[in-house]
Amino acid sequence: MIKRLLTAKLLETAKYSPILGVVGPRQSGKTTLAKEVFSNYRYVNLEDIASRRHALEDPCGFLALYDKYVIFDEAQRVPELFSALMVKTDLDKIPGQYILTGSQHFLMLDSITQSLAGRIILFNLLPLSLEELQPLNDNVVEYIWKGGYPRIYDQQINVGDWLDGYIRTYLDRDVSLLTKISSLETFEKFIHILAGRTGQLLNLSSLGSDVGISHNTAKEWLNLMVTSGIIHLLPPYYANISKRLIKAPKIYFIDTGLACRLLGIQSFDQLPTHPLYGALFETMVISEMLKQKYNRGQKSNLYFWRDSRGLEADVYAENSTEGKLYEIKSSQTMPPSPFINLNKIKSTYSKPISTHLIYGGEESFLHQSGNVHSWKSL
Repeated sequence: MIKRLLTAKLLETAKYSPILGVVGPRQSGKTTLAKEVFSNYRYVNLEDIASRRHALEDPCGFLALYDKYVIFDEAQRVPELFSALMVKTDLDKIPGQYILTGSQHFLMLDSITQSLAGRIILFNLLPLSLEELQPLNDNVVEYIWKGGYPRIYDQQINVGDWLDGYIRTYLDRDVSLLTKISSLETFEKFIHILAGRTGQLLNLSSLGSDVGISHNTAKEWLNLMVTSGIIHLLPPYYANISKRLIKAPKIYFIDTGLACRLLGIQSFDQLPTHPLYGALFETMVISEMLKQKYNRGQKSNLYFWRDSRGLEADVYAENSTEGKLYEIKSSQTMPPSPFINLNKIKSTYSKPISTHLIYGGEESFLHQSGNVHSWKSL
């Protein structure tokens, strides 16, 4: 079994928070992680009809059966339970009393913000990262094609067949649970077209036109894919926060294997010559950066940087004291002048800014103009 990096943060947090929530895309390994880290806890799957009915009809009586040290799996299926959890944990004051796992939709439930605020700490678990897979995967092309869903690595399984099943389950189950869509066939077309736009600026009008749906429907469906953990929208960086909300984000699939399957890439040896290889490499890097943050219990501080003069950086990461600018290139050799634009952007800042190139080569080293990182350093 592959050890997940989030383990340490979960154990640390269980020492003081009464409830921990582990959310993420379907099949990202939430249940397996919870059972492994908290192996002495009782386990209740709220997909089970009898358990769910009991929790829905009598939440307090249900919790009386499971008073402490319990994992409630698929907790988003019974939001009515959250008020009872609030009362129970306030009375008991037991650190690490309950572990809740569930889909990304869990994050959107009003009942969490209303009932469990101050009582739950949420963690986002994405598919396996390169760091978690080392040294199992030393081929960047193969990793991009396979993606990081744990079952692909835990079992001897056909990658294409498993991803096809994942897509089918996502359409038939997750989408149907979250919203009513009149035509799943049209929605499936939508996600295939969206895969072809990974790494691009979001244009809802163009996207809707290509699929044959309205601008508003395209926006609704896009939000659904964000909610269910299929894509991430990388916002632009502006000092004025309101501009970040107005300007278009860039679209990135969380899992490149899923994006490759939606694009019809049948084997990893087709990938290096595919016209979207550069975009898929960039998608992989953005996903790895997100995983680094989430696996340590941190929020994303990642943006892309672009101004009216045409200067741009693929990623800008900021904290209160410094910033980091990144260029991402899929080539195995370093471009001749990778830091020109990054250093122009750097010159506009008064605080410390470092510049970085992430590329498809094997070696990491310090360049006179910035830091060069192999994809392996991710």
